[in-house]
Amino acid sequence: MTIKTNRRKFLGKGATVAAAAAGLAAASSSTSAQVRTPAGGATKKILKPGNGIYSAAVAYGNLLFLSGAGYHEAGDIKVHTKGVLDQIQQDLEAAGSSMTKVLKCNVYLADLKDYDGMNEVYRTRFGEEPPARTTVAVAGVPGNSLVEIEVIAYI
Repeated sequence: MTIKTNRRKFLGKGATVAAAAAGLAAASSSTSAQVRTPAGGATKKILKPGNGIYSAAVAYGNLLFLSGAGYHEAGDIKVHTKGVLDQIQQDLEAAGSSMTKVLKCNVYLADLKDYDGMNEVYRTRFGEEPPARTTVAVAGVPGNSLVEIEVIAYI
């Protein structure tokens, strides 16, 4: 009985949080610079708008969330990885962060056979203390990119 009660309390809190998040999302627009949130008084700030269905860079407090970046030119996995990481570095620096401040990185490969080539370039970019990372192969990366990478960093 205690487990059911605790789960209901948890789910009830989750529903409250989800409702608050839905209200927050409805209150914001893709060009809105700031939205006040209830959690700890932090501010959500859109640093780089996306294409209307996502934001490319969002700050919340001192955390920075960058949407996935791909490379849409000719080249092998090393060229694509370098291009993506160059874009990420540029976006991080524009927001007041850096590659050494990345906490988490998600890497999406169009083909797992490119894992070693991606790693060859990746390992040179984050310094002596690389971020936590997940790497998966997916059914496809938008725009014919061989790799897409997203990061969470601090400012």
